[in-house]
Amino acid sequence: MDRPTAPSPAVLASFGAGTAAVPLPGGQGTTWRAGDVVLKPTSFATETSWRASVLKHVPEDAGFRVARPLPAADGSWSKAGWEAWVHVGGAADPHRPDEVVRAGEAFHAAIAGLPRPRFLDVRDNPWVQADRLAWGEREPVPGAPGTDLLAPLLAARRPVSVPAQLVHGDLLGNVLFEPGRPPAVIDWAPYWRPTAWATAVVVVDAVCWWDAERSLLDLWSHLPQWRQMLVRALVFRIATHTEPLSPTQRDAYAKACAWIL
Repeated sequence: MDRPTAPSPAVLASFGAGTAAVPLPGGQGTTWRAGDVVLKPTSFATETSWRASVLKHVPEDAGFRVARPLPAADGSWSKAGWEAWVHVGGAADPHRPDEVVRAGEAFHAAIAGLPRPRFLDVRDNPWVQADRLAWGEREPVPGAPGTDLLAPLLAARRPVSVPAQLVHGDLLGNVLFEPGRPPAVIDWAPYWRPTAWATAVVVVDAVCWWDAERSLLDLWSHLPQWRQMLVRALVFRIATHTEPLSPTQRDAYAKACAWIL
């Protein structure tokens, strides 16, 4: 596999970063750190600018902190296809899903009053398409990966009446823990869904990939229409796949399906 392309010296200079960029682990393998600056490719410039304008001002509290966006020298939030953030300390720990959920709840409370951004209507990638399928906003593609697993989940969906707001749709690996400091929420993937759905995505991810016990499904059952949130979260995760599922992936999703249904 080819090594991900590093940001150029010109890009590093435009964000005031050091000259030696090193790849960071996790994610899609495209994030780099140069000194105290973290850089990642910009996939949708409109979303990048909107997210930066929000996170520049969002108030932190004892429940969470955020990685602040870093503008380029000309004041723009992206340069030559890259965006930058101030590095925050800590490390992800997917074996702490309950603490991740609590950090997510604090973050969601801080952004609860924000209006729905218009770019959500035109953004398009496999995660967006999976989200729309989970919420009945598009039809399933015949023969898509995991179709047999998706069928009973889609049949189990019922209408929900839980209010939606901006949420982070991928929290489990994007909350960093550092002793003595609040958890840091990074790599905000914005969706307009109930906050309970964002919690359900954390739970589904922990169950599928981090050996969480079945009891985790019940820990948050006080949240509104929880089973429907879990159903939609699992549809979302399965439907993001564009290649056939591996045996490990199929087994993980089948276990989660059995537990949820």
